[in-house]
Amino acid sequence: MSKLGDFLTKSKIDPRRVLAVSAELEKLRPDDRAVRLAEKRVHGGKATDAQKETAAKDRRSGKPVTRPTLDAALKGDAISRKARQRIAAAVNHLLEKKKRDQVEVRDLF
Repeated sequence: MSKLGDFLTKSKIDPRRVLAVSAELEKLRPDDRAVRLAEKRVHGGKATDAQKETAAKDRRSGKPVTRPTLDAALKGDAISRKARQRIAAAVNHLLEKKKRDQVEVRDLF
């Protein structure tokens, strides 16, 4: 098993919950779409000052952790840095609900 698998077992977290929480955390919302539109207008050169400010904000990716990615992480295979960050964000969200301390990415992988 991997460090992630051991941690999930020790913390009594079901991997399916990680998938569900990741989908909820990464889901695009209307303000995220507004940021993406503003970014397109800024790169196109037709942006106002308000759109430039909107484009500078952070937004969600809209790409949750998938089952194959989580399976690879649980086996200990190599996964991308972004996937590791998404898994860590979902695990931290679950730990927050259980009133436990947050973990860092390097503690899970």
